[in-house]
Amino acid sequence: MFTKVIVRFLKKRIVLAVIFCVSLLYCLSSLINEGAFGNETSDSIKRISLPPSSFKWHEEKDKNSSATISCRNSVQGKVLVADDRGYVCQRSEVASTGCCIVESPNTKRYCCDTCQPNGCCSIYEYCISCCMQPQKIALLQKIMGKASETFKMLVASITDHFELCLTKCRTSSESVHHENSYRDPSAKHCYADEPPGQSRTTKSHVLKE
Repeated sequence: MFTKVIVRFLKKRIVLAVIFCVSLLYCLSSLINEGAFGNETSDSIKRISLPPSSFKWHEEKDKNSSATISCRNSVQGKVLVADDRGYVCQRSEVASTGCCIVESPNTKRYCCDTCQPNGCCSIYEYCISCCMQPQKIALLQKIMGKASETFKMLVASITDHFELCLTKCRTSSESVHHENSYRDPSAKHCYADEPPGQSRTTKSHVLKE
């Protein structure tokens, strides 16, 4: 009787040991595979070319009637809207095509109102309009060329100048100090790579290249 108890005990220990070994091998295998995947992902990120070959930069063209074309726009503004031609206008002055009505006296193109010399603006729609200036292309190309890995992954899905400006002008980590407070609450929308607060200028500026 005593011998049977010992045999059962040993069998249980052997089974537990086998289970432990199998679990350990599985964990080690998972860690190795994860490391290989991480390296592959990192290499893929480094190979991302910005801007992508299919990327389309904005070109300044003659003013087209807002009724004959369709536009994408910034959508979210309660007061202002910026469209993909670089115009900014009152929400009430957006045509059914999504374009700002260029004939309106309040509609402006490539408007940098509320923007500071460091490329940060207090109003999102003005940031987009300013960012859409063809003269800003060289600056944006430079920014994309030295983008962080996280930004590279984000920008890789962007197809054109307008989408880039939408993304850049949204509040980002560059605008935040100590995670929960803005470096400059009055200018938190930035198309440039210089964080808010670098410029001591507090007045609104119209940027000229």
